[in-house]
Order: sequence, then C-alpha cells, then structure tokens
Amino acid sequence: MSAPLGAVGLAPPVVCAPLTVEQVALRGLAASARVVRTGFGPVRSAAAARWIGSAGPRPVLVAGVAGALTEGVRPGDLVVASEIHFTDFRAPVPIPTAAALAGALRRAGLTVHLGPIVSSPTVVDGARRAELGREGHLAVDMESGWLAEAAAGGPFAVVRAIVDTPDTPLVTPGTVTRGFTALRALRRAAPVLGDWFAAVRPREVVLAEPRSFCAGVERAIDIVDRALDRYGAPVYVRRQIVHNAHVVRRLTERGAVFVEELDEVPAGAHAVLAAHGVSPAVRAQAEERELAVIDATCPLVAKVHAEVKRHAGRGETVLLIGHADHEEVEGTVGEAPADVVVVEDEAMARTLTVPDPERVAYAMQTTLAVDEAERIADVLRARFPAIGRPRRDDICYATTNRQRAVRAVAADVDLVIVVGSENSSNSRRLAEVAGRSGVPAHLVDDVGEIDLGWLPGAARVGVSAGASAPPELVDEVVAFLSALGPAAVTTRTTGTEDVVFTLPKEVL
Repeated sequence: MSAPLGAVGLAPPVVCAPLTVEQVALRGLAASARVVRTGFGPVRSAAAARWIGSAGPRPVLVAGVAGALTEGVRPGDLVVASEIHFTDFRAPVPIPTAAALAGALRRAGLTVHLGPIVSSPTVVDGARRAELGREGHLAVDMESGWLAEAAAGGPFAVVRAIVDTPDTPLVTPGTVTRGFTALRALRRAAPVLGDWFAAVRPREVVLAEPRSFCAGVERAIDIVDRALDRYGAPVYVRRQIVHNAHVVRRLTERGAVFVEELDEVPAGAHAVLAAHGVSPAVRAQAEERELAVIDATCPLVAKVHAEVKRHAGRGETVLLIGHADHEEVEGTVGEAPADVVVVEDEAMARTLTVPDPERVAYAMQTTLAVDEAERIADVLRARFPAIGRPRRDDICYATTNRQRAVRAVAADVDLVIVVGSENSSNSRRLAEVAGRSGVPAHLVDDVGEIDLGWLPGAARVGVSAGASAPPELVDEVVAFLSALGPAAVTTRTTGTEDVVFTLPKEVL
C-alpha cells in the first residue's frame, strides 16, 4: 500500500467532477479520494481550484464529460489529456502521468485517446470547433484548465468521456443517450483512476548508468538518417535497423521503408543492412539485384562473423551460444551453416555431440545475459577441454556494462523498470538480470506500458534501458514517476563509455 498522504507532504486527494451527474458516476472512487462537484464553467472551476489548492499540493484528478474535436473520437470514448491548452494565450499545462494512465485504461477494455485537450470559457461549435481540431486538440471542455490550479503542484490528471462530436453537436437529438454512454464509461474507469491515486507516494528514482543507446545502435540509426539526407526517400532497410519500435516509427516517418527480405526492394535501390548482421546469402542476393547496399552491421557483430568463418575454415565445429530465432544468430549461422551448432541453454550444452571433440570452438551472440552465457560456456569448456574460445569476449561491451549497472541498481530498490522493445534481446536480458537479483523487474516499450499496480509499494524504483532504446523514453518514465509525488532522482554509475564506430563511406 502507498504511504498515508499526510506523511508525504501532500494534502488528501480530490476528484474534481464539474457536474452532479459526473460526481454520481464517479462515486466508486470514494475509497480513494474525495469526489467534489466543482461546478460548470471557468468561473466556478477557478473558484473551486482556489479553495482546493489552498491546502497545498495534493493529488487531483479532473473527470467528466467533454466534446470531441476530431474524427475517430466517438461518444463514450475516453480522452486522457497529455496537456491542457487554453483558447487564449496562456501556457499549456503538461501532464506527465497521462500516458501510463491511458495505457491502464486501455488494458481495462476502454476505448482511450491520448492527446491535448483544450479548455474554453465558452461553448465551442461550428468553424471554431473545426479549427481547434485542425490544431491537434482531441477534445474541448470548459473546466480542466482552470481546475489544474487545484493540485497546487501536486500530482494531476484529466480524463474526459465524450458526449458530443463535430457531426453530432451538443444540442441535437440523441444527446441524452450519448450522455448516458459517456457516464457509463466514467463509471467503468473508476477502478483504474483509483489505481492512479494508489500509485501516488514519495519515491526515489535510481537511474542505472550506462543505459540506452550504444555506439553500434547510434551508428546504425545515423546511417539510415544520413542515407535519407543524401539519397532521399525511399531508402529500404532489411528488417528493423535496431530492435526498437519507436526508432523504426521515426525513421518510417522520414521515408525509410522496412522490408523482411531484399526481394521486396526494387532493383537498383538503396538498401541498408540492419545492425544485427546478415548471412553471405543475403549479400549475394543484394548483388544479384544490383542494390546499392549500405552496411549498418555493428562492428562487434561483424567480429563474431569473422570468428565463425575462421574456425569453420580450419575444419572446426562452431558452437554458437545464443537464441536460434534471433536475427543476429541467423546471420552468423549463415557464415557456415554446416559447421555451426546453436547452443541455447545449459541442458543442450550437456548433451550435444560433435564430429571431433578435438576440433571444436565456441562463439556467442553479442546480446546475451553475461552470467547465463558464461554458465553455458563453462559446460562446453568442461566437456571439450580442447575447445577454442574467442580472442576477446563476444558479448559486447554495451550489453556487459548495462547488465552490470542494472544489477547494481536492483540490489537496492523495490522495483526495476527497463525501457526497451520486447524483440530486443539485450533489453529482455536486462529485465531478466534484474529479476534474478530478487526484485520485481518489468520490460516496457515506453511509459504507456507501465502498470500502475506495480507502484504503490515501490518507494525506490530503478530505471534502465536497453542499448536500442532512445534516451528520451527514459526521460518520459522519470517524468512520470516524478509527477506521482515528491521524487528524488539519483544516478548509480558503474562505468562510462567512449566507444565510437566509423560510418561507411556510402553516407560520409
């Protein structure tokens, strides 16, 4: 359970419901917060905010109905405000807790939109309504902006249920029915809103350092950006350039086209090979199609490819420690398919056989958990005393450094959040390493995937990010946690990185 709010420097929580019907719809929140009818319109809202805010910072959640401004936002949908705008020139009110709250409501089965809400002192319709929609606002109300002052700097959120839309304005037949639909959505949302209040508490946020982008990822992303700048869109990329949905989305918006295989790329076009590396067969296919290839393979992955070729060329069986379905492993196996055996776990390491135990070597996928990979390697070394080993560790410096950092943080926190996509091996390994330290650890693609239920008992939260996760996603997680109550943000540093890889001549 969260600490009593009186003990954390916050006044008791309040739900601001402008109308009586909204207050009634939200009565299920009574166990979490006082539900206050604050009145319709800006004048009553400003007055209510003054007396609620006079007690000092407190958690405040504004909930009620609103009008949609854009197509696709329908009656009964919920809009969670990422920020509140005004129709005059006042500065917007940012709401860092919005994305996680929206994610929680979606997981509860509600239809939710996340984005800006605008507060207007008068009813908005006609041409003005269309204009506000074109500006990017999702919904309009007459209270939220003025009620923001009620929080007095404490945790704040806004959830609005849609009653009317541009094609079904407020004063039209069916408004009553749409109103009931909106109020039902608010009632369904109440348990999740209670979870938001329960997550409020003072906490320390401990950042693992190093975290986020490594040199190989920065190089790969830079290659695609430079290729787009130099050659123009489209530039084709085989598979994901790095395993992160946000990176892929941004590059797609710039004009990158991601394909599964090179036969989807028009002959003669520019094609980027992703950071995870490819087999010689893929390179041969690119040559046959006369593609202008730009190789973004991480140099550390290329090193493993070279090791496998060297061992296989000497007639040795190569035991590749890694995950058979990972792109990096698929590409590495392709260097010598008849001579490479993928070893996924200790059980397989204990039972596999090779043609000649005196002519065997091992290599590793670069993004494995260090402790797990070493246990597998120990089994192989014990079984095959003559086994050849990498001249230098195959697991890349960034993977090793991030695992060391998250392990140090996990030893002293209540919860670890790792930012990274589910298909990112190094990100998944970070969460696993933290979990093996005995603390709950979760991998999230972004702040919207954070479960509010993880947070009530978490006074100290560790945060890290996989080598393919953009640092701004970490910033959003920290902003979210800091917006849930008094927070101290510290950094636990276990090392620094100064590695830089050169770019291929095609983009210089």
